[in-house]
Amino acid sequence: MADFTTQGVLFAEQFDRPLLARFDRPHASSDGGAVLLKAADRRLGLMGALSNCLRDARDPAKVRHGLDELLGQRVYGLACGYEDANDAARLTDDPIHKLLLGRDAISGQALASQPTLSRFENGVTRGELVRMSEALFETVLQRQGQRLRGKVRTITIDLDVTDDPTHGQQELAFFHGHYGHWCYLPLLGYLTFNGEPEQHLVAAMLRPGKAPTSLGALMMLRRIVGRLQERFARARILVRLDGGFAGPGLLEFLDEVEVDYVVGLPSNPILAQAAAALLAPVRVRSEQTGETEHEYGECRYAARTWDRERRVILKAEVVQHAGREMRDNPRFVVTNLKRAPRRVYERVYCQRGEIENRIKELHHGLSFDRTSCTRFLANQLRVLLTAAAYVLMQEIRAAAVHTSLARAQVGTLRERLFKLGAEVVVSVRRIVLHLPAAFPFVDEWRAVAVALGAGST
Repeated sequence: MADFTTQGVLFAEQFDRPLLARFDRPHASSDGGAVLLKAADRRLGLMGALSNCLRDARDPAKVRHGLDELLGQRVYGLACGYEDANDAARLTDDPIHKLLLGRDAISGQALASQPTLSRFENGVTRGELVRMSEALFETVLQRQGQRLRGKVRTITIDLDVTDDPTHGQQELAFFHGHYGHWCYLPLLGYLTFNGEPEQHLVAAMLRPGKAPTSLGALMMLRRIVGRLQERFARARILVRLDGGFAGPGLLEFLDEVEVDYVVGLPSNPILAQAAAALLAPVRVRSEQTGETEHEYGECRYAARTWDRERRVILKAEVVQHAGREMRDNPRFVVTNLKRAPRRVYERVYCQRGEIENRIKELHHGLSFDRTSCTRFLANQLRVLLTAAAYVLMQEIRAAAVHTSLARAQVGTLRERLFKLGAEVVVSVRRIVLHLPAAFPFVDEWRAVAVALGAGST
């Protein structure tokens, strides 16, 4: 065994007596609270569903780490803030991470190394990635159906694109003029049930850096809408998209499957002319008040490539900023909703902006953009692994509904629930985690643990 007693530092004068800090607890972890992840996955069954999509072509006699273990190691590591496979070297003998993979915390085999994880990431096939995407989607649907006990009245589908900066020779990474860097452009899909605040991630598709906004959107919508109509036949479905998605094929599909929709439209001379009559009085009012003013209206419109006329909501806005010239800012939304124009725009369409916060969580809380593998398919796997980690974190946030962490960001959940010093003691009868008595979020941690199935002692 390594001699941990020699790894220490001495603060000789900073306190009223010398302070010696030693890293000498071999069966301890700084991720003591991460056992909540295992409890969340037991409820979801996500790791099992994803690992069942993989086929192991390795020689069984030489296998030390099953594909399910490699998958779990990466997903649990991402949730705990270890965003790269390079971090594996630091976690080789971490007792908590061994427990998460079903190994003995003390005597269990060491976790996989970075080269092993990299081979795993680069060995997954396109077919396996498709099956994993479907498994992620189905797992979320099943869980939400169970949680709501089938009482699903409304479901809102939001799709959006984000930039994923690249810094190397990754396949299909291109320079994007709008973002000003080399990148991928992942497409993400979210579901909101019964108007609840949580938007559940159900789809994550990596796309080349030059992909138009609409690439893959219709395919993703067909799969999502079709499955929702099968599973929640009585629910009313709303599709909410920004202007980059508004192609004729997509609008025809939405009409065909008879769902509600609000889809942004880019401006053109015909729409601008329709908004001109509304803009004139708004401009006068803005000049009088010195403030940004707006008015709503509507018209019937059909682009040349459309199969029919549709209702378009007009937002005639004049924007004023201190030190700048007043400017017109007309906006357009195509919809089949019957509500008043202001309500459609402000109460329905504008609410789609909330998914920007979910996307920021992926980027800043789970390093969604760590797509540094050379192969495109390996990077798609990383995107799915991050999505899986996010689904687990959403389940933990749901368990924290009656605590101060009910709407906490992913990074806050990790800091307050996972990053907890623990000493692991294993006996024949049980495993005991010795946690700090002065832990400031002990009430929240206990509440989440109980909500995820733990009993009180």
